Amino acid sequence: MTSTSHRPGRRALLAVASALPVGAALAACSSDTGDAPSLGGDGGASDGGGAGTSAYDAVIAAGPVAEESVVSGSAWASAIKEKGTFTRGGTTANQVFSIIDPATEKVTGFDAGITQLLARYILGDGGQDKVEYIDTTVETRETMVQNDTVDAVIATYSITPERLEKIAFAGPYYLSGTAIQVRTEDASSISGPEDLSGKNLVTQSNSTGIQAIEEHVPNPGNVETLADNESCVAALKQKRVDAYVLDQGVLLGNSKADPDVTVVGEPFTEDPYGIGLNKDKDGLEFVNAFLQAIIDDGTWAKLYEATIGQVIDGEVPSPPTIGELPA
Repeated sequence: MTSTSHRPGRRALLAVASALPVGAALAACSSDTGDAPSLGGDGGASDGGGAGTSAYDAVIAAGPVAEESVVSGSAWASAIKEKGTFTRGGTTANQVFSIIDPATEKVTGFDAGITQLLARYILGDGGQDKVEYIDTTVETRETMVQNDTVDAVIATYSITPERLEKIAFAGPYYLSGTAIQVRTEDASSISGPEDLSGKNLVTQSNSTGIQAIEEHVPNPGNVETLADNESCVAALKQKRVDAYVLDQGVLLGNSKADPDVTVVGEPFTEDPYGIGLNKDKDGLEFVNAFLQAIIDDGTWAKLYEATIGQVIDGEVPSPPTIGELPA
């Protein structure tokens, strides 16, 4: 795959056609499929003086910065500090977790926020603006971590025992689960994996959706695996399949971007998201310490409220226990 990199400018704002007011939220299984909500608390950016800075931007700008001795104590972090940029593998096409505004190349979302906060933690004040975003897929993520094409992958990246054999995972920093996406016109006929019996399904190759289908869907029809999210959505909309099974975080982004597809029911597995790191480097302890820092000072909860909390009803959940990985 040819990787595409984006070097966004300063404060990140979500590109949207319309913005929801502060506190507006939509249930995860809602059939509301309008544009993705603004990740800003006041609906706009400042003119440079900071008075109009969005809630999302304010969270990132207030993130912690590591002591110099903490950075110098990690060869992984020191190398990033020396080059002056943080290179993140992932996507910039998920409306909730990581979305790029094509007009400004600014990126926002929960994963984008974790990325920018980590860059700030390492590079200091303003470091959140020194991120290089390189596109990855489920097929390329481990390889790009192993060969140091990226410093880390932060991309709704489920921690699995199989992946842990190849790379290290910091976290988990978010707990999600496998869910179901259908065409909006079919939303009333499917609500859980038991309704997928005999149905033709699609999921991403090399994803946790494959195992979820094997373990939870009784007698599925044809199960197709495709390389990326866009291909899976296209297969669903073109009626080549009846449902798309994958992590809820990805599917929610699809539903917010496209009124023709809807997430139904609740997640039926548990998928912990982690930050993918080269297991031959010493970044794991450093990144886990960063994650614990943003949990302890309330930054994690504020980031959730400004991103995921805008599209899922309910209170901010308790953060995952850092270092608690699947066996």
